[in-house]
Amino acid sequence: MTRIRPGLCSVTFRSLDAEEVIGLAAEAQLEVIEWGGDVHVPAGDIERAAQVATDTSDAGLISCSYGSYFRAGADESLTPVLDSAEALGVDRVRIWAGRLGSGEASEEHWAGIVARLRDAAEEADARAIGLALEFHSGTLADTAPATLRLLGQVDHPALSTYWQPTVGASVESVLAEYRALAAHTSAAHVFSWWPAQERLPLRARDALWTRFFAEAMGASGGSASATPGEAAPPRVRDALLEFLPGDDPRLLTTEAAALRAYLSV
Repeated sequence: MTRIRPGLCSVTFRSLDAEEVIGLAAEAQLEVIEWGGDVHVPAGDIERAAQVATDTSDAGLISCSYGSYFRAGADESLTPVLDSAEALGVDRVRIWAGRLGSGEASEEHWAGIVARLRDAAEEADARAIGLALEFHSGTLADTAPATLRLLGQVDHPALSTYWQPTVGASVESVLAEYRALAAHTSAAHVFSWWPAQERLPLRARDALWTRFFAEAMGASGGSASATPGEAAPPRVRDALLEFLPGDDPRLLTTEAAALRAYLSV
């Protein structure tokens, strides 16, 4: 059975400083933190990234990934993002596949995003850092088929994807999306929104999360196995809490307990 680490996206608490986020995560008995690049660890601020890495480690936690806002196709440099990721000591950076949904994008747009992602993957791989797509509306990674197309066309082992439940979709639909992406999924964002963007406790969607984690822990990485000399296929390594009801820090302890319970089955 695959072990998945329980963690937190620091963007869940944008209004708090990094030290407070670390304290909350430690108190909630989480293991890892994905540090956001918008507030807590700005891209290119190497000193800040190094300090956050030290503070996280000193609290007995692991900096698992860097949640960047690098968007392929936006004519921006990935280098400052990778500099911060390296200073944090992480081996995964979350990125975005442009600013257009797959249904709106022309073939020319697709080609441009694919080329930029391939170049980005090469740059990251040279520093032993992997990139992972944000599975999100308004990007080319907005559905499972579109994400699979994107991953296939980029065709680089340093590029994986995140998974999160599509807003408003049924349990069966979101689990089907996960199954399609399972062999390429390196982390999951964990939250319960229902029926649209109403934020609920995790336990309000037990039917989703119980089944998701049973599948992710039992079959992460799919049935494929690496051949000698090739990298192993990605798996869900981290389950990262995001979007607590009301953005209330007081709820983290109970939400983290629910997450840890899902992972202990």
